[in-house]
This record gives sequence, structure tokens and C-alpha cells, in this order.
Amino acid sequence: MEARFEAVRAAVGAALDGSLAALPDGDLTDAMRYATLGGKRVRAFLVMEGARLNGVPDHAALPVAAAVEALHAYSLVHDDLPSMDDDDLRRGMPTCHVQWSEATAILAGDALQALAFGLLADPAIGPPEARIRLLAAFADAVGAQGMVWGQALDIAAETAVEVPDLAAVKRMQQAKTGALIGFAATAGPMIAGADTAPLAEYARNLGLAFQIADDLLDATGDEETTGKRTRKDEAAGKATFVSLLGVDGARAKAHLLIDRAIAALAPYGSEADDLIALARFVIERDA
Repeated sequence: MEARFEAVRAAVGAALDGSLAALPDGDLTDAMRYATLGGKRVRAFLVMEGARLNGVPDHAALPVAAAVEALHAYSLVHDDLPSMDDDDLRRGMPTCHVQWSEATAILAGDALQALAFGLLADPAIGPPEARIRLLAAFADAVGAQGMVWGQALDIAAETAVEVPDLAAVKRMQQAKTGALIGFAATAGPMIAGADTAPLAEYARNLGLAFQIADDLLDATGDEETTGKRTRKDEAAGKATFVSLLGVDGARAKAHLLIDRAIAALAPYGSEADDLIALARFVIERDA
């Protein structure tokens, strides 16, 4: 998996650099480029592997992988804003609004979102009907019934009279984190016009496990390793998988979800070995 992961990172980085190089010089483009630096590229890897498993060549999947990473970068820029999570450190670097200004960060996020939709229109992906399928699914995943809705639920929970229960936290995270992961995993079969169910089930479990791992890193990790502030959830009194299940309970839940994710890949046999390795990486990572 490591060699494939590195190849995907390099290819997606080059694709994003190429798209950004076509934009006017200035703080806006510089902030967009800054926001896309680093990161694990898990979502891009899901796109590329889901595509490979369904007979979609890398050159067709690459614009989709770049789109997912551009969208993810926008979400992080906005998530870090003073009016949202008010973070000053991301991927070991000052957050975008700290490096530039809040206004520039907002505009950079807006522009990255627009760039993501533009990348999904690339003819290299396939015929128009495949691109329309992707665009419609992408809009659902990242908008007011997906990622943005999850963010809204997260904000509302901060001032709720009653602390959200486990079902509410799960619902929020399935939207905030899981929706984009779900799109990334199923983009390949969508392009191919194939069955999305196995990878959708894989992604549903992987997305929750990924969030639990993030909650555990916030509770038990250190800033130097994670590249972002830790212990923020506890300080803010947020309901998380760790606060509701405890550290050991959260770890056990994450392992159960990864087992379910791996089981969903059975139709692909050994061809899914890289996605199996990714699932295990998700709960073993330290950043």
C-alpha cells in the first residue's frame, strides 16, 4: 500500500499544482495552494483504489481525486475559522486565516470549493453521463444534507441544552466526515456504472472509524505528532466518541467498524488488499 499511497500523493499534488498554476498570482491563489499542502490524501487514495477495482484507469480517476482533496482543503480552511473551531494550527503549520487573514481564508475556501466542482467536469473522467452522476453525488455529499449539514449539527451541539447522545454524535459524524469519504470510495464504480454497494458499506464503516481515531488523537495524542492542537474537545465540553465511550470503548468500537469495513470488500477478493491495509492504517495512525 505504501508505494501506491506515495504515487497517489504525488499525482494528486501535481494535479492540484497544475490547476492552481492557471490562476492569477496573488494572495488568494497563494492561500489556496497553502491550504492544499500536506495531508494524508486518504480520500484521494479511496478514489484511485475504488476506480482501479472497477476497471477505471488512473488518468480518468485522477481529476476526481484532486477534486476531493480540493474540497477537503476548503472544508478544513473554513472549519479552522474563528467563527467555527477557531484553530491556529493545521498539518503542523499556522492555519490559513492566521497565515493570511480571515477574509482571505474564507475566499480561498470558496475558491477551492469551486475548483473542486470544475475538476469533476474534466472530460478525461469519461462520458458526460458519468460526470453528471459524479457532480450530483458530490453536491449531495458536501452540501446541506452531507458535510455542511454535519458541520451545522456540530456547531449546534456546542450550545445545546442537552449533551448529544451516541446516536446524535454518530449521525453528525456520518455527515461531517463520512459523506465525503463515502463519495470518494464510490466514485470509481459511479464512473464505471457499476454497483456502489460494497464500497459504500466499506466507506460507511471506515468514515466512522476515521472519526473515532481523530477523537482518540485529540484525547491522547500530542501536538508535535498530530500537527494540530489537542485536548480541544474536552476543553470545549464536546460530545465525542471518546467522551461517550471512554478511550478503551472508543478503540474497541473503531476496531469493530474496521472489521465490518474489511468484510464489505469480500466481493473484490485479494484485489482489495490495499483498501484493507488502508482500513487498518486508519486506526493505527498517530496523526
